[in-house]
Amino acid sequence: MHDDQVDVTTDMVASLIQEQFPQWGGEPIRPLSSTGTVNAVFRIGDTLSARFPLRPADAAEAWAVLEREAQASAELARVSRFPVPRPVALGKPGASYPMPWSLQTWLPGTIASEADPSASHAFAEDLAVFIAALRDADTRGRIFSGEGRGGVLTDHDVWMAKCFEESEGLLDVPRLRQVWGRFRELPRTSVDVMSHGDLIPGNVLVTGGRLSGVLDTGGFGPADPALDLVSAWHLLQPGPRQVLRRSLGCDDLEWERGKAWAFQQAMGLVWYYVESNPTMSGMGRRTLARILESTE
Repeated sequence: MHDDQVDVTTDMVASLIQEQFPQWGGEPIRPLSSTGTVNAVFRIGDTLSARFPLRPADAAEAWAVLEREAQASAELARVSRFPVPRPVALGKPGASYPMPWSLQTWLPGTIASEADPSASHAFAEDLAVFIAALRDADTRGRIFSGEGRGGVLTDHDVWMAKCFEESEGLLDVPRLRQVWGRFRELPRTSVDVMSHGDLIPGNVLVTGGRLSGVLDTGGFGPADPALDLVSAWHLLQPGPRQVLRRSLGCDDLEWERGKAWAFQQAMGLVWYYVESNPTMSGMGRRTLARILESTE
């Protein structure tokens, strides 16, 4: 998916586990097919998963990132109303893998991109319960860090310009430019709340048509309250989308800003992963189509 991607093999994982965590050295190791773009994921036995960053980074800096993610995941686990992975340990470079990596608890369930709960009102209600619990968590005086989505929409103008350029021939770029021109002007009026930050189908688990768990919780932190509303456009059809809105009590501005964050994310997915990760690219297309339909 990336030009500089690090390949991770089962033999490599087995060696790392045996060397660093011999208590799990006898467990079966299974690579997981995933639409994720950041980590290669392996299931270790029945209770653990191992995550290996795909893109090279300075080992010390990567270790610091994994430590922050583990702290954030543990904090989210304390407030979530639904199961989330809990950090177990951090692994060091070795066995031809050049970076630190992480172990966490395994969660059962089917990712929403496969289970597709988009038409379920009950799932939308579950999602609202999850988001509300995060919003109620104490920020402890923290504010948005300034990295990624969740702060000021206009900070993403340069990236969006690149997305529009790269999307020529793939999407209706003139129309999408007009939509972004309106979105980027939406004012910010509310203070930061705690947010998951990436509620896309691949990070949401479903069992029996209901929300059964949420993955990739290392980005838990303060952000625009509208940020987790990207889930309305990535995950839901119009009826359930309105269930989510009513359950969270979103006003018009917050709802539109959530749509803007989903638009910003989707624009990058379509062209960047058009060949390397068709599922992610297709998700971006579907989200954009939902957004355009809602603005007609």
